[in-house]
Amino acid sequence: MNAVAHPDARPDLHRPGVGAVLVSTWRVGTPERQRAAVDAIRTAWESRAWPDLGLLSYSVFVGTDGETLLHYSQWTGQKAYEEFVRTHRDDRNAEIDAAVPGIERVELRRYGPVHRSTARVGATGPGEPPPGVVVIVEADFDGARPGTGHREEWVDSVFAALDEDAATRPAPGGISAQFHLSTDGGRVLNYAEWESEQAHVEWLADDAPPSEAWKRVQHHPGLVSGRVRRYTPALSLSAGV
Repeated sequence: MNAVAHPDARPDLHRPGVGAVLVSTWRVGTPERQRAAVDAIRTAWESRAWPDLGLLSYSVFVGTDGETLLHYSQWTGQKAYEEFVRTHRDDRNAEIDAAVPGIERVELRRYGPVHRSTARVGATGPGEPPPGVVVIVEADFDGARPGTGHREEWVDSVFAALDEDAATRPAPGGISAQFHLSTDGGRVLNYAEWESEQAHVEWLADDAPPSEAWKRVQHHPGLVSGRVRRYTPALSLSAGV
């Protein structure tokens, strides 16, 4: 069974059977090396059999910073990923590294499936364009552990702020948002789809003072840092039938 590329280069974020999500970042240095790395990834994966049915999809996104790649993969569970590392990862990475020497593998984080999500009405309906950009928001928590509730409460506070924005500060370019909780208890990742990078930039540039709802998000107990990065969809693979 070989890898099949999805036409719109993005995963099905709500596909059934997802028990684990792996998100990693590579630094490759330049836009030219970004393109070369995506081509090398496509070649390495499409020239081999799909590694295991425990891997449901593997997607790659190109950073608008001109130097990074984001990898987002869906698995039936963490054990399926461990088996892939043991049996299939090294030969693929060796081929990619030979084509694009000097890749820096910055970070790998493990997450559960989508914890909460939202989408504008009709976002996946006929005539709706695919997202032009994926915005990755990472929120880190100090001393958080699974079961403490800090991260879940923070996600709930974000939804409360978004609900308030729908009436007072709408985001016409926003398509959807999916929140994942890391398995180590320390991070929330928001995978947000937008029509374009410009639409997201303009929404962030709104100079209105933050609402009380957003202040609660920004000053939530345990929240120590956050980052926002933007990516464009480049490649999404899954097993052929």
